[in-house]
Amino acid sequence: MTIQQIISPEVTEPAPGMWSNCLKVGDTIYIAGLTARDKQLNAIGNGEYEQARVIFQRIEYLVRAAGGSMADIVKINIYVTDIAHREQVWKARREFFEGAFPVATLVEVSALAPGILVEIEATAMLGQGGRP
Repeated sequence: MTIQQIISPEVTEPAPGMWSNCLKVGDTIYIAGLTARDKQLNAIGNGEYEQARVIFQRIEYLVRAAGGSMADIVKINIYVTDIAHREQVWKARREFFEGAFPVATLVEVSALAPGILVEIEATAMLGQGGRP
């Protein structure tokens, strides 16, 4: 089985030699922890809801570039700097998933990159999105 890097024109890739945003191994898609930053690496979005929404949209772009859909996502890990604002992340999540949601982990961390309040990583199984 080969590892294929998946790139979407809507998602800025890190500098060469850093990491990959998305890799496809067989029918499994691994998406790195994404944040809400512009091309100059400045934080975008005011608050957890807006940042999470930007991140979920980027995850969708990468999953689609790999030939899947958000329904194929089976696992998400969410990192927040203030767990008291988790409802804002969940509000954004509900805009991208329906039916049986992916399994999820939510963890409060002491810090992320400057201005970043949320980071989300995801795993998807292509063609497996037929859940109720």
